[in-house]
Amino acid sequence: MGLFTRKPQILEAQVAPQVMSDSYLTYGNYFPVLVTRQQALQVPAIKRCRDLICGTIASIPLEYYKKSTGEMLPAPRWVTQPSKAQPLFETLYFTLDSLLMHGVAYWLITETYLEDNRMANAEWVANNRVTFNTNSTNNYVTEYYLDGKPLPMSGLGSLITFQKDEGILAVGGSTIKAALDAQHAASVALATPTPVSYLKNNGADLPPAEVQGLISAWKRARQNSSVAYLTSTLSFESVGFSPKDMGYSDAIQNLATECARLCSVDPYYVSASQNTTMTYANVQDERKQMVAFTLQPYISAIESRLSMNDVSTDGHYVKFCLDDTFLRTEPMERLLVLEKMLSLGLITTEQAMQMEDLTPNGNGE
Repeated sequence: MGLFTRKPQILEAQVAPQVMSDSYLTYGNYFPVLVTRQQALQVPAIKRCRDLICGTIASIPLEYYKKSTGEMLPAPRWVTQPSKAQPLFETLYFTLDSLLMHGVAYWLITETYLEDNRMANAEWVANNRVTFNTNSTNNYVTEYYLDGKPLPMSGLGSLITFQKDEGILAVGGSTIKAALDAQHAASVALATPTPVSYLKNNGADLPPAEVQGLISAWKRARQNSSVAYLTSTLSFESVGFSPKDMGYSDAIQNLATECARLCSVDPYYVSASQNTTMTYANVQDERKQMVAFTLQPYISAIESRLSMNDVSTDGHYVKFCLDDTFLRTEPMERLLVLEKMLSLGLITTEQAMQMEDLTPNGNGE
């Protein structure tokens, strides 16, 4: 019934998204980066930060509200499941992944409502599939391309653009590469436990073939036993530093801290040993701090974009249900608040039961 009685509205699409970051300013795509997304995720600290940010936010449901009254309304289908092929969690998870890595994420509109041409369904699109043209001053995007094919700028087949910042690949490439190099150096040291060394011949020179054979035999023997025998004309000389002297472990821990800072995550969450001192805080306070200093920019980027008039109808907005999920207080604290509100007559018993997701007595639900 609502479908046929709704008044037609003029759709105001997001015309020519503004370029907000220098990481855009290259021919048709992003600046070249030192590391790729796949390489960045090989750093455990980056992987941990990605899982923490994306997994936490994607697990929080979206809700639909009326601006004038703050009333929560039945949500359109794109709020609960934007893509027909994926649950909401997967779509949000990779949208947040794109915002973290690249600073921008894309949804491709796959279905629209007939009455106003607004989005009915959309699916996440990988950043490496999208290129674009800008105006003469590189301030606004004038046309998007998906896999090299031009897309309309509004309606069916167009892109919804989420923007946050430059992305960690653009601004933190050197830090991520250093972390990869430290891991590689430690891996090489572990794979070749024998220190850098050479065999010195104090007698007559040997032919090259015999030298190579001697070195190969020495290497094979050391893989099986740490005990060796040398003739009077041969001596073993070690050069270089041990892995401990090279400080691989300290370097990895320090770079884990830097990667956490790069992602605006408290180093405590990536188990960086040099950051184990934390003041006492209960779970609720810790989660509030995480939202304020780490998660909020991502939450706001998605909420504000989906609340724009080319997606949500005029007078409505989208919001993550943070208070009733991630920031939900302990049951005893909630009961004390409800008791106070009931005693003041601010709510009824039925409303209190509804606030606790309890079925009111006798309503048959």
